[in-house]
Amino acid sequence: MDGLDLNAMSEISIEELSDTSGFGELGLSDAIVRGVSLCGYKEPTQIQKQAIPIIMKGRDLLGASHTGSGKTAAFALPILSLLHRSGPLRCLVLEPTRELAQQVEKAFLKYGRTLQLKVTLLHGGVGYGKQTQDLQRGVDIVVATPGRLLDHLSQKALTLQDIRFLVLDEGDRMMDMGFIPDLRRIIGHCPQNRQSMLFSATLGPEMEGVANWVVSDPVRISIGGGKALASSVQHSIYPVDDRQKFDLLLALLEQIDYRSVIIFCRTKLGADMIARWLSNTKYRAVILHSDRSQKERDQALEGFKSGAVEILVATDIVARGIDIMDVSHVINYDVPQNPEDYVHRIGRTGRMDREGDAFSLFTASDQDFLKNIERFIGQTIKREKIENFPYNWSPILEERTVQRKRRNRGYDSSPTMNIGRRKRR
Repeated sequence: MDGLDLNAMSEISIEELSDTSGFGELGLSDAIVRGVSLCGYKEPTQIQKQAIPIIMKGRDLLGASHTGSGKTAAFALPILSLLHRSGPLRCLVLEPTRELAQQVEKAFLKYGRTLQLKVTLLHGGVGYGKQTQDLQRGVDIVVATPGRLLDHLSQKALTLQDIRFLVLDEGDRMMDMGFIPDLRRIIGHCPQNRQSMLFSATLGPEMEGVANWVVSDPVRISIGGGKALASSVQHSIYPVDDRQKFDLLLALLEQIDYRSVIIFCRTKLGADMIARWLSNTKYRAVILHSDRSQKERDQALEGFKSGAVEILVATDIVARGIDIMDVSHVINYDVPQNPEDYVHRIGRTGRMDREGDAFSLFTASDQDFLKNIERFIGQTIKREKIENFPYNWSPILEERTVQRKRRNRGYDSSPTMNIGRRKRR
């Protein structure tokens, strides 16, 4: 794609990047630096330090970074800096789910609050009327899900002929959800002389294939030395008999000192069941999955984000579809069948380099899934157990665990667990 040469770089690493002490040193416009300051941000994250100068110099970008690394600001801030004036539709950001699209739109509005740019959100689950009206009034930036964008294109409600910036976010999730044919159609409407950015938590061979027709001669960046998991997250598994899973879940909730917990289930029916069982105890939980109405999903998210409810029970729509800051714990009630789903679930905690903990309840039927996960992330996950829990059988631990004193939330008079928690910042 057209743009300035970045010293013919094709790949960079964190070690090769000079240190920057703030957003003002990344080449952003003064208006955006002021906007960032108003948001309370002081230091850019690693992906922001790497990606922003590349985008500001006009290069295409292929970025791999773990979930919660600050990726949205990494592309939104330089795009806002380069647009700065209102005009025809020049920026298109594609997201896999409506929840993620909503949050990216809010990020553009927040970062660009000092600019006169118009941002429009296009996603399903709502009527076409307001979206069409917004497009008719004129927009600078569109954040959309593929299906709804194609609907508007077919109705000739917008044109992509003036697109200057194209962002394909959560590329691996797009591929998993079967959006590749839709993305090809959308990109066919965009000019060739655009600047394109493709972000994905992981970059396997299939995603490299997608990159071949999305970006042109991109600069490649990878956060965390290619590791899929953030180093700020401690994760472990708890072997348990299938008949005792819910009892073990209650024991975990009694023992961990949590602020907020996301409990992941494999199915929508399972999520409904766990939330109902929790409500029959002393815990309050909200539910989030694709069968819930948009109003129910919005209410669940608002209650969880505000702290009114501490437990969110969900399917993988949350693992990749939304951005919730400051989640202290993730519990996999069901081990995910897809290794990439494990990465995205765990990535709901430990975001923006905050510390977090993630636990998975593991049964004998999960053995193959666990092997695939450990192979994918390149490490063996620590096996742990809850002391004083009345197991039907003795869990087999492959590593010797270290006893750590835990805050007692009522499960036993003097319980001790191997949770792996640290003092929070």
